[in-house]
Amino acid sequence: MSGLVQPLSVGDLPGCLALARDRGWPPEERPWQLLFAVGTVYGLRGGNGDLAGVVALTRYGRELAAIGMLLVAARYGGQGLGRRIMSHALAEAGDATVFLSAAGSGGSLCEKLGFVPAATIHTLTGEFAPPGGTAGSRPAEQGDLPAIRELDARCNGADRARLVRFLPGFTEHLRVVERHGFITGYAGGWRSADQVVIGPVIAGSAGDAQTLVADIAGAVTGPVRLDLDGRHPQLRKWATGHGLAAQASSAVMVQGSRPLPGDRARWFAPLMPALG
Repeated sequence: MSGLVQPLSVGDLPGCLALARDRGWPPEERPWQLLFAVGTVYGLRGGNGDLAGVVALTRYGRELAAIGMLLVAARYGGQGLGRRIMSHALAEAGDATVFLSAAGSGGSLCEKLGFVPAATIHTLTGEFAPPGGTAGSRPAEQGDLPAIRELDARCNGADRARLVRFLPGFTEHLRVVERHGFITGYAGGWRSADQVVIGPVIAGSAGDAQTLVADIAGAVTGPVRLDLDGRHPQLRKWATGHGLAAQASSAVMVQGSRPLPGDRARWFAPLMPALG
């Protein structure tokens, strides 16, 4: 395979969706559109100009970077394209701490590239049965974004300002928890093809995380999905007690021996695995 790994444009979105279908992934436009908006999608083209493989790299300042959506067309399998595209993304990430979510055989390539497991994500889906009581959170307002950005940066160890600016338009519901006049937690809910994904979820306590999840789940129709950090088993137990069922698990992996930065005790769920 000749050619260079190069940045793609949103005009290449149909090719990315075709790759997703080729590998049995849901061809969902909205997550890809967000990845193009806040990060860089790199691609490698085949001899006839088709997309042979892609990967998304999202930088959060110089400190942190997320890699996701690594896809190689089945017809180009076994040629080392996944490693080639990943190596390019890692070079572009520079000195940042790089993390990703890997499931199944994807972890093998990541290990060869120096990634080590740092956490586990448990995916739960189903019809959520909200607990009784009144809402303990409120809808976020435009004026809350600076506080959300600050809280998000403290939790993630990097300023994700560009991503936070897109949250009001990307999410169907964006809610915050206030304690003593300060925003101490926030969560979003966005609609995918057949369910509402609840994430990110950042909160000062498991109780506040439950409040945010319950208030969002109670405001939507149809099944929901939660990608819960394995460091909070009490929240997973609570979610299964309210109708959700475990579907899969994946490893959050970090390149090298660096720990994930930030106050991870407050990190309960990502916006999506490709972005953290």
